[in-house]
Amino acid sequence: MIRIICVQLSALKRSSSVGKKNCVEPGGLKNDNNMPQEVQMLGFIPVALSIVFTLVCLNEKVFERYYSLGSTSHRGMDEDILSLVKSIVPPLTSKKHKGQDGRIGIIGGCQDYTGAPYFAAISALKAGADLSHVFCTKDAATVIKSYSPELIVHPVLDSPNAVEEIEKWLPRLHGLVVGPGLGREDVLLKTAKVVIEKSKARDIPIVIDADGLWLVAQQPSVIQGYKKGILTPNFMEFTRLYEALHHEPMDISDLQRSIMQLSVAMGNLTVVLKGEQDLITDGSKVISCSIEGSGRRCGGQGDLLSGSVGVFAHWAHTASAAGMGRSVNPSMIAAFGACSLTRQCNSQAFQRHGRSTTTTDMIQEIGPAFKKLFES
Repeated sequence: MIRIICVQLSALKRSSSVGKKNCVEPGGLKNDNNMPQEVQMLGFIPVALSIVFTLVCLNEKVFERYYSLGSTSHRGMDEDILSLVKSIVPPLTSKKHKGQDGRIGIIGGCQDYTGAPYFAAISALKAGADLSHVFCTKDAATVIKSYSPELIVHPVLDSPNAVEEIEKWLPRLHGLVVGPGLGREDVLLKTAKVVIEKSKARDIPIVIDADGLWLVAQQPSVIQGYKKGILTPNFMEFTRLYEALHHEPMDISDLQRSIMQLSVAMGNLTVVLKGEQDLITDGSKVISCSIEGSGRRCGGQGDLLSGSVGVFAHWAHTASAAGMGRSVNPSMIAAFGACSLTRQCNSQAFQRHGRSTTTTDMIQEIGPAFKKLFES
């Protein structure tokens, strides 16, 4: 775009200099078109204003310029979207108080799965959230607390009054991540469903992953049509969701079309299909995050992603409410930011640990990766 503008300016400069060798006539210096230069230069004003307007709107037009159904992303396009992500990252300042940059809640954690909610919660914290809460079952709480003293752990998910216990915290939360380590017990899924509904009523961004996606496959209406909802399935979870909504096998030869179809069926929900390239859509366009990661796939990477999406979603919707980038879906920006961060963490951890890379290694890279992507 900048190159095109420079070409236009050069062309105008050349055209305005034509006729300098002409004789000066009573009507003033004229060009080859027999037009006074003063008149011709007036024509430059609307062009200049148009150029300035183009530069101002450039960021908001990134999606429209580059992405549509069937498009693919490359490095230059990734960098353009990253510039949008950078614009939503809140500056660190002493004028803020604790909690303003994000209070994120994780719904999940049971006897069998204690690692996933920890990974999601600590990733949210390390990505920039000020506070991270975990709402888990009683028998998972002590284990999760032992992983880190930095998390606020609530052993209420399997209590008789679980919904009431969680609901009283919702006014304090800026984002909710449902599913990491949730399990598939009916009582836990029922609680998660009601919490999702109450969070929607409060207009809280909701990220659904892992066993939360199992719930959505059984009862799509729980999140269907909620514009601040984000689904983050892997391939198997995506296939289950697609077939639950469309009642037919998915066409794996055209994943971009399939992911758009799922998003539309879910009421234009933002969907992130994790894979070789992460595909992100809101039903109207598809963007692809192709930042290089590694060939290493270890359990817990998706939890790092979902926790990060929770933070970015809060930032993106806050920026959008303030008038920044209103023409771009905030959930799409949030998803791209989290996908980029996860991939960069994977790449950096793999450089250090190779085949033995684990999610714990990736979490240690969140700070350096964030700085490289969004603060350089």
